[in-house]
Amino acid sequence: MNHQPRTKDRAEGSGRPASFTVIGHRGARGHAPENTLLAMDTAIRMGAPWIEFDVQLHESGALLVFHDLTLDRTTDGHGLLAEQPLGMLRALDAGQGQEIPTLEEVLDLVEQQVGVNIELKTAGGTGEAVAGVIRNYLNAGWPPEKFLVSSFHLPELWEFKQLAPEIPIGALICGVPLDWAACAVELGASVLSLSSEFVDPRLIEDAHQHGIQVYVYTVNDPNELRALRRLGVDGVFSDFPDIALKVAAEG
Repeated sequence: MNHQPRTKDRAEGSGRPASFTVIGHRGARGHAPENTLLAMDTAIRMGAPWIEFDVQLHESGALLVFHDLTLDRTTDGHGLLAEQPLGMLRALDAGQGQEIPTLEEVLDLVEQQVGVNIELKTAGGTGEAVAGVIRNYLNAGWPPEKFLVSSFHLPELWEFKQLAPEIPIGALICGVPLDWAACAVELGASVLSLSSEFVDPRLIEDAHQHGIQVYVYTVNDPNELRALRRLGVDGVFSDFPDIALKVAAEG
């Protein structure tokens, strides 16, 4: 995924982007337990060029790959993740015998095979902690363009950007702002990620005018994927990256 301005990189004679990026949502959530190593490996094996996952900072200092604030939906545990000791969390079954992984475990599994979109799910230092981990992987030879760090919590994303300015960031929004893509412009974001419920051609155009790519979450229906591509979005998050890749290959 090239996070450079794409305003002129359009398929000739249409608003479609010349390329269409497929990001496996929480790995390959439609095929394996979300945010687990199995889900990440499944997405990679399906050919997804990028995977997305959520990261929360635990009081132990561990960066856990987990979406919800509570454990009940996706594990055999109960209650708030933040209130449980790390050892107990790591002993839970996150589905099909998988455990809740750490950020480092996911990055070690990926080994630069694909790009990683890390969503900062919590505030209060998550951005700083993620920046520290990414710095270690950059020092080990990972190129900055293998990362995209995003968040709905834009102040946390801003703090991350101050600590790791070379890493592309993505602003996540749910709705259509009055000032269109201005939040992403102010942050210096490379990507603006929109809910599929709030895709507006004017927002897409404004983002593109500022050299910002537009991704849409979470899209699993082939017809919706085709319609979004016709509107000119640059990529999608999908629980079924295999389905999205087939649409992307249609040209």
